[in-house]
Amino acid sequence: MLLQTKLPKVGTTIFTVMSQLAAEHGAVNLGQGFPDFAVPQRLVDELDRAMREGHNQYAPMIGVAPLRQAIATKALRCYGREVNPDTEITVTSGATEALFNAVHAVARPGDEVIVLDPAYDSYEPAIELAGARAVHVPLDPQTFAVDWAKVAAAITPKTRMLMINSPHNPSGAMFTEDDMRALTDILRGTDIVLISDEVYEHIVFDGRRHESALRYPELADRTFVVSSFGKTYHCTGWKVGYAIAPPALTNEFRKVHQYNTFTTFSPAQFAFAAMIRDEPEHYEQLGAFYQQKRDHFREQLLETRLKPLPVPGGYFQLVDYSAVSDLADAEFCHWLTIEHGVAAIPLSPFYESPPAGQRLARLCFAKNPATLDAAIERLRKL
Repeated sequence: MLLQTKLPKVGTTIFTVMSQLAAEHGAVNLGQGFPDFAVPQRLVDELDRAMREGHNQYAPMIGVAPLRQAIATKALRCYGREVNPDTEITVTSGATEALFNAVHAVARPGDEVIVLDPAYDSYEPAIELAGARAVHVPLDPQTFAVDWAKVAAAITPKTRMLMINSPHNPSGAMFTEDDMRALTDILRGTDIVLISDEVYEHIVFDGRRHESALRYPELADRTFVVSSFGKTYHCTGWKVGYAIAPPALTNEFRKVHQYNTFTTFSPAQFAFAAMIRDEPEHYEQLGAFYQQKRDHFREQLLETRLKPLPVPGGYFQLVDYSAVSDLADAEFCHWLTIEHGVAAIPLSPFYESPPAGQRLARLCFAKNPATLDAAIERLRKL
């Protein structure tokens, strides 16, 4: 049977490719972004409690009430935004599902959705499956800052959505208050819907403040704010996230969600509710926890021929490998994995059109010290 693909540009994700290559060659996997250390013991205990207490059947489609209330309380505590837990919060099977739902809730065939390159690889397939077109606006190739004049110039009568991500994957760059003011000015007077991918919201360094769209009323009134418990609580395999949006947007979002996954892992929702309610210090201290890892890893990288770039937030370290090789990034990462036993992620899959001559790779430092030490020992030999 002749089948015409709906996603002609999509193959196996670079994360799967590099993790498989790492396994095949016994490499230290600093590619795919998952921690290799334990989740908080309190979270495990609460999950066990929830299962033993019988929370093992379908959760409500929008998420269990205790978790939605905990998220609302946290939004007020962190960002000063009052959120209605019944009409503005939906629990999803990971942030990727929330992003997909948000795109499909709003984008229609013929619409345009602006994305900022480099962008996480799930954005464009969701847009294409909705029949819309991704319009790529490049970030600065050195600093990954946004040129808001370029964003404004990309807006047309067909522009339906804009997707932003801070702290940014893959670079770790973060929006400033000036960025959020510029974004507000650009969107004012339009019907453009914003998707703000904030999965690394609590992993910020050096006294920086995460500029959530929830802090800015004009933005919050037109935004799907997406976050992830997997990133905050070191449990990416649990696949639980959520979206906060105004009631009208949430209503459309839930129409997609209920026919996508419908509901999300029930006992985990009760466990997260307890953690948010009783141990807010976990997310409040998460930046300091990861900053120690970032700083130590950067000090170690200075002993190699790789040049670490600044990392304001998130748990990825970009390195410039131009002193080591002239290979294009995908070839370099394959070579590094096979010949030197360290798996990294190239940046080119995050772009529509990668900058010419860019020699950057992404390493994940959300790892045990022994894992990072083993990787550095191999990288010193480059």
